[in-house]
Amino acid sequence: MKKNNSVKVAAVQLPCVRDVQENLNRTMAAIRKAASEGANLICLQELFSSLYFCQSEDHEQFQLAETIPGPITEKISSLASELGVVIVAGIFERRAPGLFHNSAVIIESDGTIAGVYRKMHIPDDPFFYEKFYFTPGDLGFKCFDTSIGKVGVCICWDQWFPEAARLTALAGAEILVYPTAIGWQAPEKDTFGESQLSAWQTMMRSHAIANGVFLVAPNRVGLEDNIEFWGHSFIADPYGNIMTEADEHGPATVSADCDLTLIETARTHWPFLRDRRIDAYDGLTKRMLDDE
Repeated sequence: MKKNNSVKVAAVQLPCVRDVQENLNRTMAAIRKAASEGANLICLQELFSSLYFCQSEDHEQFQLAETIPGPITEKISSLASELGVVIVAGIFERRAPGLFHNSAVIIESDGTIAGVYRKMHIPDDPFFYEKFYFTPGDLGFKCFDTSIGKVGVCICWDQWFPEAARLTALAGAEILVYPTAIGWQAPEKDTFGESQLSAWQTMMRSHAIANGVFLVAPNRVGLEDNIEFWGHSFIADPYGNIMTEADEHGPATVSADCDLTLIETARTHWPFLRDRRIDAYDGLTKRMLDDE
């Protein structure tokens, strides 16, 4: 699609409450504000419309899921059309009875759905019991050609896997978006909190560098049961520089002007894609290289 070289990107960081409508109202207000300040691409956090329910295995939580399109995506689509912006929104997708995904919907500036990404890597850790709720994605790693540029999306746990970022970039992504819900558990924060936050940002900045793309990481914030979500939503350029960053203290919307011509500059000066040994990577399809 035709696009401008400069795109203003925004990441919305919000605390969530039990009331879905209240979360939706807060999010839509933040989208409006970001659009009024010139944002062309507005990125929402993972599962933005509810509390992070994966802290326990509770069948009642499946009632939060909805189809795509569904009531929430239809409201976000209508707002995208009204404001003329592209929106990436994290959704608890009900695909069929008993079949659910942790998904992101990419909504075009005319309100149409440009595509869906389904989270590929599903964690199962204390208070992150996502395997109980979500089927791993089966759409692969994708790039969506939108009116503002080529947008790739992965979700939260995907961010720890360089293969996911690489394949999304190879599909053509110029801007890589990671809707996220990550935070500290109280017993660990004093000892590991700073290093956990640093590792999170370092990993994603490395994706921006290795692939020569802009990267957007909208994270939720606030205390929900056992997890203190740490916020720090940020946007990085293709050199891994953090262009803008929120703090951990409350709601925020951070934005940055992304000059897409910088991708060409970064990739020609740091030619990682050029020098890939595609003839030597067969081992990546194995668990370990000593597998028969």
